[in-house]
Amino acid sequence: MQVPLLDINAQLEPIRTEIKNAVNEVIDSTRYIGGPKITELETTIAEYCGAKFGIGVSSGTDALLVALMALDIKEGDLVLTTPYSFFATAGVIARLGAIPVFVDINSKSYNIDPDKIEKWFDENPKKLTKIKAIIPVHLYGQCADMDKILAIANKRNIPVIEDGAQSIGSGYPSKSGYKSACSMGTMGCFSFFPSKNLGCMGDGGMVVTNDEKLADKLVKLRNHGSAPKYYHSMIGGNFRLDAIQAAILLVKIKYLDDWHKGRQENAKYYDENLKIEGIQNPTIMYNRESHIYNQYILSVPSKRDELRKFLNDADIGNEVYYPVPFHEQECFKYLGYKTGDFPISEYVAKHSIALPIYPELTTEMQDYVISKIKEFYSK
Repeated sequence: MQVPLLDINAQLEPIRTEIKNAVNEVIDSTRYIGGPKITELETTIAEYCGAKFGIGVSSGTDALLVALMALDIKEGDLVLTTPYSFFATAGVIARLGAIPVFVDINSKSYNIDPDKIEKWFDENPKKLTKIKAIIPVHLYGQCADMDKILAIANKRNIPVIEDGAQSIGSGYPSKSGYKSACSMGTMGCFSFFPSKNLGCMGDGGMVVTNDEKLADKLVKLRNHGSAPKYYHSMIGGNFRLDAIQAAILLVKIKYLDDWHKGRQENAKYYDENLKIEGIQNPTIMYNRESHIYNQYILSVPSKRDELRKFLNDADIGNEVYYPVPFHEQECFKYLGYKTGDFPISEYVAKHSIALPIYPELTTEMQDYVISKIKEFYSK
């Protein structure tokens, strides 16, 4: 049996005609940049996640970048974030000449640990005024502990940019009521990369916010800082989302909650049937309905790379997200961190493995995956 890590075609097949019709509509309109499809998607995404404003941009990376630009992050500023995420989270900070400051993750959620953020502030009082933003990542489809993070940030008047690239539709049981990812901080950033739960057919992203002034600034920044056309009040970039991708996403978002449920059901099946001593299944920090399982991550006690080879040989897709934490990346050597500084991130990087979790995965496929993992560790 062959079990891919992700089968995009299985998702596409039932809605192929609907997507083609939506794309053809844009082609016939000749409105390829901007236009009604962009506006409709921005409104739809904002409403979906409980924010007031949505600003479509060219990728999840550019969403993070333009969010930092909107806060006037500049050379020498400090931005606090996790050392364990996709590279864009830290890369955008460095691209602006700012300095990434890393704080280790929680051993169960793999999200940044609020207690360690508080500890960092206690131990670095002289750097407080240089911290211009905090970027928590809602990793793998589960929200970071935002009540604690926002309490820390608000006490010090620090903006919070939520990196929700993997978590559109995930939830958080805040003390002030149930919230959606990216609706809680100063701004939130989504990615529509094709492998995401809500993915387009190319690159795409969005920033959402409840701040009207920031929304207006983001609209300008994504178009070279201009408004009206050819009049530039600031220096921005070309961060525009194209209308064909918006049309595709408007089709797909109608099915997103059902796709989330499929992933949640598959995760539950793994949880109930993949029980091996020493292996840590994903920890549900709040409730299963709040976790959208962009990835299903196991933490294995030993022989992770040998397990990967065994699964590959059995035609079972798998991946490591992420094998090298930021502080161990060659490009960040100048920051002065060393191996051992963030032990939980380092451990997870060496012991985690992602299994197939996409909605169209069958029970027979999951049974095959489970049996092979049990076979490997029984040896």
